[in-house]
Amino acid sequence: MPAYAQLGGGSVEAPSADMILFNGEIRMDDTWVEAMALRDGVILKMGDEATVRAVAAPGARVIDLAGRTVLPGLHDMHVHPLSGGMASMQCEVHPDSTLDQALESVSGCVAEKSPGEWITGRAYEPAALGVTPTKEMLDRVAPENPVLLTDVSIHSSWANSMALEMAGIDRNTPDPEGGIIERDANGDPTGVLRESASQLVARLVPPATREQSAQALGAALDYILGFGITSMEDALVSGSVAQAYADLADSRHMLPYVRGCMIGRDQELIAMRQVYARERFSPSCVKLITDGVPTDSHTAAMLESYADTHAGHGERSDRGMLFVETESLEQQMIRYDAMGLTVKLHSAGDAAVRQSLDAIAAAREANGLTGILHDVSHNSFVAPEDLVRAAEIDAVLEFSPYIWFDSPIVDGIIKAVGPERVERFTPVREAIDAGVFAVAGSDWNVVPSVNPWLALETLVTRRPPGVTDGPQVGGREAITIEEAFDMFTINAARHMYRSDKVGTLEPGKIADLIIIDRNIFEVPIETVHSTKVLATMLAGEFVMGDPNLNGGE
Repeated sequence: MPAYAQLGGGSVEAPSADMILFNGEIRMDDTWVEAMALRDGVILKMGDEATVRAVAAPGARVIDLAGRTVLPGLHDMHVHPLSGGMASMQCEVHPDSTLDQALESVSGCVAEKSPGEWITGRAYEPAALGVTPTKEMLDRVAPENPVLLTDVSIHSSWANSMALEMAGIDRNTPDPEGGIIERDANGDPTGVLRESASQLVARLVPPATREQSAQALGAALDYILGFGITSMEDALVSGSVAQAYADLADSRHMLPYVRGCMIGRDQELIAMRQVYARERFSPSCVKLITDGVPTDSHTAAMLESYADTHAGHGERSDRGMLFVETESLEQQMIRYDAMGLTVKLHSAGDAAVRQSLDAIAAAREANGLTGILHDVSHNSFVAPEDLVRAAEIDAVLEFSPYIWFDSPIVDGIIKAVGPERVERFTPVREAIDAGVFAVAGSDWNVVPSVNPWLALETLVTRRPPGVTDGPQVGGREAITIEEAFDMFTINAARHMYRSDKVGTLEPGKIADLIIIDRNIFEVPIETVHSTKVLATMLAGEFVMGDPNLNGGE
């Protein structure tokens, strides 16, 4: 019998496979099969080896998986790849650095520069430094170079005297809107700049060239693909970042699928977004920032007061700060929703999360259920009643499960809010139980690692990687490995409006997949963080790793 289907009176020959993968553990939705056939980057058939081989075309490429596990590609719903790529060109201060270690790192960077050249980098963490940073500390190692270091959260910066002087910052400089210039007991700037105040200095730093940006972005995307991330959301896209994506795509550099969230204040970029759109880059999201972070900066907006206090925070509430007026936020949400743009709202504190949900609700009331899935990102702290409301208004909550292991930033958060509130830190369990649409994002390179396997493990254990017992960070918020996996796959694909194409492995979907060295659903959970990605495939093309594995046929 000829292999064809009747369509509208004509006939279409059934496609034959140009690639076969067999002898593996291939996750097909919630079941497992041993073989898969592909045609032109699309999954053609899945099942046992005999069934799959029966559709192979003469000369089809055949790959022996040798028992390895095949999963759909993972999605990272909050990443800053250009920043990650540029970090290798800047001065690195490890988050675990003590003050002496941090200054030693800066001193080494100064030695490679001429007097007057900028020293920029990251990612110091005040809790690890052991002291409150000041400009005088940097002056000791960089008296002839302007220095601007960004902390691990990217919400605070540390400048030396030369940098402050070049920016015209002195005791008479007012705090900018949405920012704080930390001051000593005499009212003089200490060198620590919070939120938008950092831009007073950062705007003086010579920008990277267009070529440097594309090179750095390409290197970062290749690095990300190596972890099995085939789709992602770039959480803060400026015009130069959008241009870098377009330049890479035009040079035929294979990209993971990227949705870009454009900076809300850049109205020119939002208006001209289609100039930069490419097949695998969609600038169709807008990023709005409603608060800061719940660390020593006290810039995350909280419903209750912070547990610790210290001088220099300026004239602001001991509950943090909201960066935008509620009426303005709601008007922006209504407008972008009507334009068909997804909105991503940075909200770390529970007061900011509430404000963001109010804005999403306002858009729903004004425009109806448009099908657009706006998300609130981070959600470090969320009131229980707001989790219920998030589900009711179809808001997506994007959690950041990459900072739970033993790290200075967690120590800083615990000190800032107190151990009692940390019991509900990043309340994923409660969110899922409330029916919330939950996804995950790394926030790399704000956090040190973009490794999703680390997050998959710690979502389940709420402990440092590899640890089987002992203290947990918000232990009652632990979820199952299946729930965690869904956050990184089908949930994220739905949020990207691409669940008809990716998110699961099944016939008819695009072959964005990964081959890994273990079945994460069967190995001890404390070993998941060590998972190695052997190969990453985008649309049927191996872009990372060894596609031959054991040689194939």
